[in-house]
Amino acid sequence: MARAIGAATCLMTVSAAPVPVPVPGTLRIVSINPCIDAILMRIADPAEIAGISHYSQDARASSIPLDLARRFHATSGTAEEVVALRPDLVLSGPHVAPSTIAALKRMKIRLVQYPVPDSVDESVAQVREMAAAIGHADRGARLAGAITAAARPVAGAKVPALIWQGGGLVPGAGTLSDDLLARSGFRNMSAAYGLKKWDVLPLEYLVARPPRVLLSVGTAEAGGDRLARHPAVRRLGERITVAPYPARLMNCGGPTIVAAMARLRTVREGLGR
Repeated sequence: MARAIGAATCLMTVSAAPVPVPVPGTLRIVSINPCIDAILMRIADPAEIAGISHYSQDARASSIPLDLARRFHATSGTAEEVVALRPDLVLSGPHVAPSTIAALKRMKIRLVQYPVPDSVDESVAQVREMAAAIGHADRGARLAGAITAAARPVAGAKVPALIWQGGGLVPGAGTLSDDLLARSGFRNMSAAYGLKKWDVLPLEYLVARPPRVLLSVGTAEAGGDRLARHPAVRRLGERITVAPYPARLMNCGGPTIVAAMARLRTVREGLGR
């Protein structure tokens, strides 16, 4: 399935026939992806949301406030759970169990899948498309505008930086994180280590050639990540800026971009010019 860059970001829909624009408030919507949940909370009426992903009710994975997420019924995305909610529309990420897809086809329930956005522009297009699909294009336009404003590129020199998360995993070129770094005044050092789009940077390489700023995902969480607590990383903090970067800012695009950009700008401004 091909993906259009910077345009429509919908991967697949079970219904092949043209779909009319729904009347706002008439759909029962089930989301089975936590990133979709985060967008849906901003563009749909609560009464339209019949179910969300169980990940959104897990503090380790949620990109939305837990008190908000726990107001909604959650599923693990199985065919039985989803169909039992009698949805008119199911929204998901790119990966859905074949059994769930087959069940939705049999029940003639429309499924729309969205890819993981690799840039702010892709995420904005996805928000607009999703909002139009549920009959709230105006809300999608407002959310898209807020994301675009928050992600406006800053002027000035780019500071070498790296986002380093659990097990040494690093987002490289062509990822949303890479785009956010550039927009907030950083230069992603991933390519300097010869890393791929998503790759692992061994601790030894990090210590031997550290960036000026290390955004450590593990240090922001309760208990932190084992590598982030390594003595070598603590010593590294005496030479460079090691700043916590909450894992919830890594999980999704959509409204999460606003919070991620605010955090990155804060770190960048703390370095001076």
